[in-house]
Amino acid sequence: MELKTSDFYFDLPQELIAQDPLEDRSSSRLLTLNKQSGKVEHHIFKEIIDYLNPGDCLVLNNTKVIPARLLGQKADTGANVEVLLLKRHENDVWETLVKPGKKCRPGAKLTFGEGLLRAEVLDTMEEGNRLIRFEYEGIWEEVLDRLGEMPLPPYITHKLQDKNRYQTVYAKYEGSAAAPTAGLHFTPQLLKQIEEKGVEIAYVTLHVGLGTFRPVKVDNILEHHMHSEYYQVSAQAAEKINRAKEAGHRVICVGTTSCRTVESAADENGRLHECCDNTEIFIYPGYQFKVLDALITNFHLPESTLVMLVSALAGREKVLSAYEEAIREKYRFFSFGDAMFIS
Repeated sequence: MELKTSDFYFDLPQELIAQDPLEDRSSSRLLTLNKQSGKVEHHIFKEIIDYLNPGDCLVLNNTKVIPARLLGQKADTGANVEVLLLKRHENDVWETLVKPGKKCRPGAKLTFGEGLLRAEVLDTMEEGNRLIRFEYEGIWEEVLDRLGEMPLPPYITHKLQDKNRYQTVYAKYEGSAAAPTAGLHFTPQLLKQIEEKGVEIAYVTLHVGLGTFRPVKVDNILEHHMHSEYYQVSAQAAEKINRAKEAGHRVICVGTTSCRTVESAADENGRLHECCDNTEIFIYPGYQFKVLDALITNFHLPESTLVMLVSALAGREKVLSAYEEAIREKYRFFSFGDAMFIS
């Protein structure tokens, strides 16, 4: 059966795209979907604890978003440029997205923060990304923290008042250009209650690239090329996940990024080992999950690879039907929106 991108289309009213995070992270709404029956129920996110059982393993992505959006000027003309850091190479060279790209050919010199940070465009890559080398005095992280802004997704037009609200409370390892947004609903208190209930928490790392927001431009989804993202699974996380599986408990991933990490890292028997690698895994209906049993996730863009992933777990019709109900009930969508638990 050929799957078309248009099979994953739904009509989303603009006003349901959440522009600001809620005051209390865990007070967002939670739609639960039973993947067998298709039954939908409505809850508040902090009630997720009622759906987690002792012995289950909750998998969280502890990547940290860097303030990857730099606003500067061309050194020769003073024209404004925007640079988005995507992936770090060696010697302060980064793969970036530059707007407007046409004016930033190899050799172009850029300046940020009145010269605190200087840069030269080295090369143009496939898909139009630019390789840029940066120069600065002092410590890179400090310069970036001072000059960079959080790279919010294109559909969020409001300015973020507090940088930390686009960061999970357990964010640890820097490297993402976008937040693993399903994790934004957790508070330290909620995580403590979950652990006290006897649920294991395993942390994995996947640095989220902006390809997450890249639309699927081909009609036949099999022709879509996924962007590559770096992931890491510690020995401790692998052991916790394997132990839950062996004892017949569930592995519940928080977010599509945690899901893609464990599915990429698992061997053919569904076992995990300590590892790090890059993944281009594309999960769509027909995929057989090796590790994941249930998923906590936000509501995704129409025709996106993320809706395809969710449909692989619960079935396209059930997912689109649940989305229709969420739209009727005026759930908030995307990064700062509400959540869904598929079990």
